[in-house]
Amino acid sequence: QVQLVESGGGLVQAGDSLRLSCTPSGRTYFNNMAWFRQAQGKEREFVAAVNWSARRTAIGDSMKGRVTISTDIGENTLYLQMKNLRPEDTAVYYCAAKSGLRVGVEIRQQEFDYWGQGTQVTVSS
Repeated sequence: QVQLVESGGGLVQAGDSLRLSCTPSGRTYFNNMAWFRQAQGKEREFVAAVNWSARRTAIGDSMKGRVTISTDIGENTLYLQMKNLRPEDTAVYYCAAKSGLRVGVEIRQQEFDYWGQGTQVTVSS
């Protein structure tokens, strides 16, 4: 069973930057990966996604202009670089991966096969 191991969450102040990482176990490669987040009492929402072979990304409205999704191919690691963080960005952030290939960038959470355990990001005002 593939596991997605996330790291990089923590407590920061408004306006700070933070980078989250996600590494699939066993150096498993996924062409479609994404980040979602879930704030307490709210539904999980899309943050960013990537289709590596197509070299295409998608960014959700909630963090558009403040996040970059990228990868280190050599380390087989997915990153989410966040800047200008706001208190409303406080949530558990999840990495997700989809098996197989898909034309375009997948952003529907029900289409992802593997999920990380989540990493807490807390932004103080």
